[in-house]
Amino acid sequence: MFHFFSDRSSIASQGLSRRNFLRIGGLSPLGISLPGLLAAQADADADNVPRGRAKSVLLVFLGGGLSHHDSFDLKPDAAEEIRGKYSSIETNVPGLRIGELLPKMAQTMDKVCLVRSGAHNNDHHETATNWVLSGRFGTPFGDWPAMGAVASHEFGFDGTLPPYVAIPNNPSFTWELGKSAFLGGRCESFKVGNPNDQDFRVRDLFSPEQFTETRVQRRQSILETVDQLARRVEGSDAIDSYDQYQQRATSMVLSPKAREAFAIERESDEIRERYGRNTFGQSCLMARRLIEAGVKFATVNYAGWDHHGKIFENLDNKLPEFDLGFSALIDDMHQRGLLEDTLVVCMGEFGRTPKINKDAGRDHWGPAASLLFAGAGVQPGRVIGATDRDGAFVTENPFAPADVAYTVLSSLGIDPRKQLFTGDGRPVEILESGRRMEELFS
Repeated sequence: MFHFFSDRSSIASQGLSRRNFLRIGGLSPLGISLPGLLAAQADADADNVPRGRAKSVLLVFLGGGLSHHDSFDLKPDAAEEIRGKYSSIETNVPGLRIGELLPKMAQTMDKVCLVRSGAHNNDHHETATNWVLSGRFGTPFGDWPAMGAVASHEFGFDGTLPPYVAIPNNPSFTWELGKSAFLGGRCESFKVGNPNDQDFRVRDLFSPEQFTETRVQRRQSILETVDQLARRVEGSDAIDSYDQYQQRATSMVLSPKAREAFAIERESDEIRERYGRNTFGQSCLMARRLIEAGVKFATVNYAGWDHHGKIFENLDNKLPEFDLGFSALIDDMHQRGLLEDTLVVCMGEFGRTPKINKDAGRDHWGPAASLLFAGAGVQPGRVIGATDRDGAFVTENPFAPADVAYTVLSSLGIDPRKQLFTGDGRPVEILESGRRMEELFS
């Protein structure tokens, strides 16, 4: 429920030439995503940022649009073409019932707050996704920076782990979404990759060959030569400052803390099975590890919810996978005390149509969606908002994308009304509307 900008900042406008040189001399034999990211982080203003209850945010994004009718907002009294095939089951919250394919979540609802009243008026994937990821409405191409990018801008790089990570990558349909827009490359997410892959290694932290300080220093001596050439050719401040970026990249590559954070293979077989041996389950586990290590904003991208046809055949597989992974995430974070200061949000870009279509599917539907919140002061075991008897329209406590974004940013201690600057120096507020969802906390 948020929104984005296209990637044009003064940093970004200088970035193409710099990135070309970084490609020549990056630490990774595969490319330069880490040095480029660190270079861009250099002028992030991490000082004097007011702190909210949340030290970090973990966003689980259900790309494509979760059907609220078949998961968290069933309508058993509606007509057959609306209610679908699933029955509801009791949960550990008295009076609350959810879909039968979510039995583990049924025993986890006392740790989360269910919001049944997400609402906006856009049914287009890219446009709606950029909206819900930023809080501002714009074009499908992302005119406004995603929440994670704003967090990256405000907190900066701490020298060990990037502030904004995406697991396995950013959401995408026909192109990548959830980007930094006018804040530039320094605020882009660090893409972790698929932690369920066999012999998983994070690009730039693990090389196909073992890194040693001697090998890294040898590469740096080559980079110094490249830098001298770059300065002569470019003569720009961005190139002149590249040395410190490369030093940060080197520090991160050699950092035991960074290596430990990404070393998912050190988890026990029991805990890995608990999350589920699939991309979503292992992505949730990786997100927990990174939040525990100090990452400010982690996005788990779980796509595949766009079921225009054969929705029940698809949900028969998708919902149990979600049930296993997300319930494990919440339970694990609760047991480790991470919910005390981590805000967890689960949402898609919209819900699905009430009426099942001719292809046995449900189409895009912006006016109603279910969301989950947990941690950082959110009151657990509650249900907020409601939809009508067909699940078509919100009847109580509607929350727009800007409200969700306002809540996330303010929980991190970021003023949603703070002015940022576009590439041409134009001041714009992070959010132009929205309010804190106080109902979550009181």
